[in-house]
Amino acid sequence: MAQVKTRQLLIDVARGLFAKQGFESTTMNDIAEASGKGRRTLYTYFKSKEAVYSAVIDGELMRISSTFLAVARKELPPIDKLVELIFAHLSLIKEAVTRNGNLRAEFFRNIWQVESVRKKYDRIELDIFAKEIERGIEMGLFDVDDVALTTDIIHGCARGLEVPYIYGRVGKGLDINISRPIVRKLIYKALRKETSSFRNEIV
Repeated sequence: MAQVKTRQLLIDVARGLFAKQGFESTTMNDIAEASGKGRRTLYTYFKSKEAVYSAVIDGELMRISSTFLAVARKELPPIDKLVELIFAHLSLIKEAVTRNGNLRAEFFRNIWQVESVRKKYDRIELDIFAKEIERGIEMGLFDVDDVALTTDIIHGCARGLEVPYIYGRVGKGLDINISRPIVRKLIYKALRKETSSFRNEIV
């Protein structure tokens, strides 16, 4: 337990320094001194600054994932759940990047390292999207031939919107009450099964 607390302390301190000073300007000495644990302790847990950075990103993504899972547990029709998940994905990524100050630039500059950490969290999101699509099929609402491919496309579109969404280049000036119905209509058009009951539900 003490080791877990020490490791988390080092990660929290590093995140604060990265956010304030940026990745490049922060040294392992800075992290060791700010944590009050010393260089030997720091190197016991992390072999390099890159390893610390990966742990910081992992922590941010874990935080995002836990909130995303809470959204996934909401009782909503499949079409509304998919829209809710897309907006949750974008909003949570934006919040995580924005709150980390100078680390924000590093997030995009060092995207490949971020990607390597994101893989397991992407898998969680893909599974959740897939389950909602399958639920829509079972309810006779969706007409989808390939769930895996459809899931990849929807999730890929959400990920592709991250950077422009964070910088306010998507739907700039649009109220969320306007943009949400637009996204809902796009999802509906892509997945709908042509039945009168579903058409009545969407109107």
